[in-house]
Amino acid sequence: MSVVVRLPAQLRTLVGGAGEVPVEARTVREAIWAVDATHPGLAERVLDDGGALRRFVNVFVADEDVRFLDGLDTVVAEGETISLVPAVAGG
Repeated sequence: MSVVVRLPAQLRTLVGGAGEVPVEARTVREAIWAVDATHPGLAERVLDDGGALRRFVNVFVADEDVRFLDGLDTVVAEGETISLVPAVAGG
């Protein structure tokens, strides 16, 4: 299934400056690895050494936080958009 991974400015340098990358994937995990296959380095920025989502990265499918769905195993429908959003902190 073709889905779109939307990337914030902080991660766009890893994908040649693109804001969105289309990939073939059935789950969020597959989508992240599909982007990493063509643009190495993305997975290590959003996944920890155990393959889990890093604490400071939020992932949304259709505006729903995957932490409240099935996490990285959340199934994505054809044409769906997956948004990777690093947490912002400051004061």
